[in-house]
Amino acid sequence: MKVLVLGGTGEGRALAQALTDRGVPVISSLAGRVTNPKLPVGEVRIGGFGGPVGLAAWLRENRIDAVVDATHPFAERIGASAFEAAKAAGVRLLRLQRPGWTESPGDDWRWVGSLEEAAADLPGDRVFLTSGRQGLSAFAGNDQWFLARCVDPPEPPLPRRIEVLLDRGPYTVDGETRLLTEHRIDVLVTKDSGGSMTAAKLTAARNLRLPVVVVRRPPRPDVPTVGDPGQAVEWVLARS
Repeated sequence: MKVLVLGGTGEGRALAQALTDRGVPVISSLAGRVTNPKLPVGEVRIGGFGGPVGLAAWLRENRIDAVVDATHPFAERIGASAFEAAKAAGVRLLRLQRPGWTESPGDDWRWVGSLEEAAADLPGDRVFLTSGRQGLSAFAGNDQWFLARCVDPPEPPLPRRIEVLLDRGPYTVDGETRLLTEHRIDVLVTKDSGGSMTAAKLTAARNLRLPVVVVRRPPRPDVPTVGDPGQAVEWVLARS
């Protein structure tokens, strides 16, 4: 059994470790969009495949038996490519996706379908953006003041009034509370990424009674899906 794990997520790294520990050959594929990414154990491939046709050819050439799509919940393009490529190459495909966030008592969440929709109706003048550097262009025409937290420096177009904070999680509730308070934030904007690494900002916003604009996850191809690496390991071993 030879497995391709797509994605540089924590779930993908945990899966690569678990499969390697069980003697299953794994190749992890990272998109290469993040500088100095956290690398999983084992063989790692960085860069694109050239769309679904290129990925299908790569799967055949490397004799891959199964693909686990453990990419970020908002990585739509690679998810669609994996679906088409696995189908064309006759390779089994599993989606490993962390559960999304759920509201708790005291939360004031405003759900939207896109970053553009979020930018069109922001309930405040000082905005904390945690939606990633690639989506900042959606806010380029806004007049609000933005604090944007990214792993790597963003590229234009950017909002006219913006401060960029380069940082990487995990974060704490105390730290997020200080950040929101010191910058006098009125509203938090985030994607429904799920997981615990960046969830502290939601608790901080709840405690400070700040509204949170949450972008819904995009639709994914209809494939078998599990929510944690352990279930993905079981799926792989059941097919070995």
